[in-house]
Amino acid sequence: MKLALALCILTAASVAQEHPAITALPNSIYVGADGKCESAPDTAVIQFNISVQENSAQHAYQHASKTAEQVRQVLRDNGIEPKAANIGFLVVQPVYDWKNPKQKVIGYRVTTDVTLKLKDFAKIGAITQQLADANVSETQTLNYMLDSMDEAKNKAVEDAYRRARNSAEAVARASGRIIGDLSYASVDTFENPRIVAPRMARPMKAMATAEPAPTEEFTPQTVTVTAHVNALFNLK
Repeated sequence: MKLALALCILTAASVAQEHPAITALPNSIYVGADGKCESAPDTAVIQFNISVQENSAQHAYQHASKTAEQVRQVLRDNGIEPKAANIGFLVVQPVYDWKNPKQKVIGYRVTTDVTLKLKDFAKIGAITQQLADANVSETQTLNYMLDSMDEAKNKAVEDAYRRARNSAEAVARASGRIIGDLSYASVDTFENPRIVAPRMARPMKAMATAEPAPTEEFTPQTVTVTAHVNALFNLK
């Protein structure tokens, strides 16, 4: 009489996850495992906004255009083409005197957002400082991300599948069987939030006498991508 063996192994970390409904077949083994890929961030994202206010919409627009030219010059000075930065639409808004019952218009503000992605981390310090010196924006936000996310996800899936197959082979050996072909698999991938580090713009003189940055000489935080693989193998 042929032994009918159907086993299901789930890692403790994956119990709370939702799994597809799989009918346990004779001479098969169903396993689930988690895998991960840790990688250093490969892209820095600098974000800031251009915001100017004048007594007329025309003057505000001209001021914003001049400020945008300053941004382009900072990029050129650091060997970066201005087209590498993404800039939003210029938004013109009236500024009201809310203390006045008639809410009189006292000026116009023009704002837009700018985003710059950098692969060369060595340029971050110079660019952020030059933008601060030019009074382009009061604050800047710097975050690090992994641009090659698909590759990291693939590595996490491979790691999860390798762990799942190892578990299946261990159970098969214990029962005197051998793992056969893969019959079914499902995959879920997850990524941790991007690493965000807000930066305040500071004058150059203050930077010259400042102490080393809090993160200096430490190992950079990595971006972690995790994957869960459910796999159904035939048994020989």
